[in-house]
Amino acid sequence: MSQLFTPARTRGLLRATAAAVALSSLLLTTGCGSSDEGGGDAKATAAAPTGFPVTIDNCGVRTTYDRPPSRVVTVHQHPAELMLALGLKDRMVGTAFPDSAVLPELRKDYEAIPELAEREPSFEKILDAGPELVYGGYGSAFAENEGRSRKAFADAGIDTYLNREYCGKKRVTMKDTYDEIRTIGTIFGVPDRADKLVADLEGRVGKAAGKVKGEPEVSVFVYDSGDKSAFTAGGKSLGTELIRLAGGENVFADLDDVFGDVSWEQVVERRPEVIAVYDYAGAGSVEEKKEFLLSQPALADVPAVRNQRFVVLPLTATLVGIRSAYAVDDLARGLHPASFR
Repeated sequence: MSQLFTPARTRGLLRATAAAVALSSLLLTTGCGSSDEGGGDAKATAAAPTGFPVTIDNCGVRTTYDRPPSRVVTVHQHPAELMLALGLKDRMVGTAFPDSAVLPELRKDYEAIPELAEREPSFEKILDAGPELVYGGYGSAFAENEGRSRKAFADAGIDTYLNREYCGKKRVTMKDTYDEIRTIGTIFGVPDRADKLVADLEGRVGKAAGKVKGEPEVSVFVYDSGDKSAFTAGGKSLGTELIRLAGGENVFADLDDVFGDVSWEQVVERRPEVIAVYDYAGAGSVEEKKEFLLSQPALADVPAVRNQRFVVLPLTATLVGIRSAYAVDDLARGLHPASFR
């Protein structure tokens, strides 16, 4: 069983490594777009699009965009879905590393974009797609030991952007999701679309949270993976906020990290009423995870196990991306089903 559940440890280590990079605040610089009266190269003197140039500080890397990127490769699923939700399919020349089923409303567009690799593509494979920008979801998108460092791309004349969840070790909230969407909207010159998308997601969250307002909090244990110990979401994870918004409480909210290992004895002691199972490729199926939990004698008296109360969440729904708003609704329905009848 343990071999089925190793990818999460890698993901946790990658996030911890990426967290060492300081989180820089968003910096926007808007150019006037006027031409150079002294003449010169036509391209250099051409008026910039409205709102450009724009400068973005991202995980310690400052990039100035003279105009919206027109050729983009996304590495990991949540950046791809975010771009598609902003109507940027025509800018995407490659995707990589799908974690789970794509949102139904985005599936057709997603499948029309070339998939470069089932996991992170090589540096050379990405270069072959001819991108102007590479947008990574996890820190592993720019793994230096695999030749994909941000510097390597910069040296090749390619800009990079890393999901803000991996910019620094801090508590991740829904505000990070909304800020990420608005930043991508700024880079691609579609701020109105970004504002509209944020408003829609805020509405989804507000509607779900409103349904369970005043209900007693339900205790929740997040099971990502693991057999000898449990790999779970800690207090700094977006998952903890999603649970709170859905009318629950993460039993390991006191774990001072985004993800971490806890003992099964601790799980038993905290007696969660519901188990949120994270679903993603390469870590064992949901059925295998449930079977494992239900087969452990030590867990038999845990209320969530005894009553077989599970809520399944795609891993992509617990990350900084458009899925997190959907996750609040799914969680709320699982924690407080009577509120939705």
